Amino acid sequence: YDRIQMPKSTVRKTRLFREVSKLPDKYVKHNYLKNLRSATNDFLERNPDLTKSYLHLMLFLYDLEFFTIDYVASEYGMNKKNLADRMIYPLALSGYIYKHFDKLTPSQTLEDHLFRDETKMNYRVRYALSQKGRLAVQRFYNSL
Repeated sequence: YDRIQMPKSTVRKTRLFREVSKLPDKYVKHNYLKNLRSATNDFLERNPDLTKSYLHLMLFLYDLEFFTIDYVASEYGMNKKNLADRMIYPLALSGYIYKHFDKLTPSQTLEDHLFRDETKMNYRVRYALSQKGRLAVQRFYNSL
């Protein structure tokens, strides 16, 4: 089989016996996720009502104004029922997510019913991160 050749090392001999040697800043500017594991553990200790899965979902949802469960299930790569039952509903019960547009919300105008596939009876609920959820994500980002 073919072996991949690595370039010759240019590390100075004075660093030969060090435990670690950092790359120069010109190669790696900022490594914000370097402390991801410890920041996550500290954050979850301070927020016992959240789990790592809940935090990851809230990080995914942070830049969305509102969303449907169908959209998040397809983009996040989860089964729709599991996402709803295990993630969305518990986060909604604890106040991190709220119903932005509830069922039976769409307009009653004739144009809306003619040109949209969602009617009053099959309208999907739109959820959004609450202020509590947004502040939690901001606290996590600050801890990184």
